[in-house]
Amino acid sequence: MSAAAARPEEQEQILQLVRDFAAEHIAPHAARWDAEKHFDRDVIDRLGSLGFLGMLVPEAYDGLGLDTLTYLCAVEEIAAADASIAVSVAVHNSLPSQMLLRHGTEAQKDRWLRPMARGERLAAFALSEADAGSDAAALRAQARRAGDGWVLNGGKAWVSNGGTADLVLALVRTDAEGDRRGARGIGCFVVPANAPGFVVGKPEDKMGLRASNTAAVYFQDLELPGDHLLGEADSGFVYALEALDNGRMGIAAQACGIARAALGHACRYAAQRRQFDHAIREFEAIQFKLADMATRLAAARCLLHEAARRKDAGETVTAWAAMAKLHCSETAMWVATQAVQVFGGYGFMRDYPVERLMRDAKATEIYEGTSEIQRVVIARELLSST
Repeated sequence: MSAAAARPEEQEQILQLVRDFAAEHIAPHAARWDAEKHFDRDVIDRLGSLGFLGMLVPEAYDGLGLDTLTYLCAVEEIAAADASIAVSVAVHNSLPSQMLLRHGTEAQKDRWLRPMARGERLAAFALSEADAGSDAAALRAQARRAGDGWVLNGGKAWVSNGGTADLVLALVRTDAEGDRRGARGIGCFVVPANAPGFVVGKPEDKMGLRASNTAAVYFQDLELPGDHLLGEADSGFVYALEALDNGRMGIAAQACGIARAALGHACRYAAQRRQFDHAIREFEAIQFKLADMATRLAAARCLLHEAARRKDAGETVTAWAAMAKLHCSETAMWVATQAVQVFGGYGFMRDYPVERLMRDAKATEIYEGTSEIQRVVIARELLSST
């Protein structure tokens, strides 16, 4: 079970801290970072020094020990300022941190989880490959035993924080080359970024989230001691599926932040822009558009918060996390598109913020499982219980 829910006053203090930080240190720079494709590690490190890279890690391991709802609200606050920073924070908190927490030995937690929670190390998660996206269990990167350790070879694609992380939790095959056992033949390894044989590809030139570093990483005869294996050698994919519930809720919170920012910009612009001698917010067509945007955002946020409540109550939330990710991401894309429409011709211009939000929103429908995969997960969970 997750940490007990924060008291309202404690939650508000945490959210006010991240809100103030985002307003001062993130939002004023978001457009420039996007234009320059600049990943600002200094901002990530400063968030880490405040504890926001260890939000879901218990205090016993130097984290904040927050409940899921407070964590997701914090991610939304960051995403409302800049979705690129939010995804770096969410990936670190939800996937590698939670996998180490659940399946790491005490020695592994001391060595890697504690500095991650303190913000001293940034982590990444590597699952997908060029030919293994939605069919992630088809991955081909290989680990072979070498004495008491392992040698890794292969490549991973589209790794968030891939070129900037200090360590990567990577999913690779541990079964023999001719004995592919699908999801049951995959292990998870902690791979330091400074290990000989760890190679980072060029940063991807993306449509959106351009200030978040995304790159391929390659293992070239990369040698790891045996204690870099997380848990059992054939259970890494199972660990990843568990952590993806957290990951999907983090992306859903990011999507809510994007939608919230788009709605805010649309409301302010509608008050300023005049046509036919009136502010356009006086026109029913614009009012109805803003009303629909606000309603869809509120519904998406409620679904996400219900998923968080159930997770903190100790329930299995695979379907709820998938529903939240699906609905929040599609809401973000719809709301951002409507915001561009409210801005009219200006919405299509890089001088205004809503076109960036629209580009950023698209990614939330794709990573951590596409919308189509979320529907598969939801249907499978639904039908398995009937």
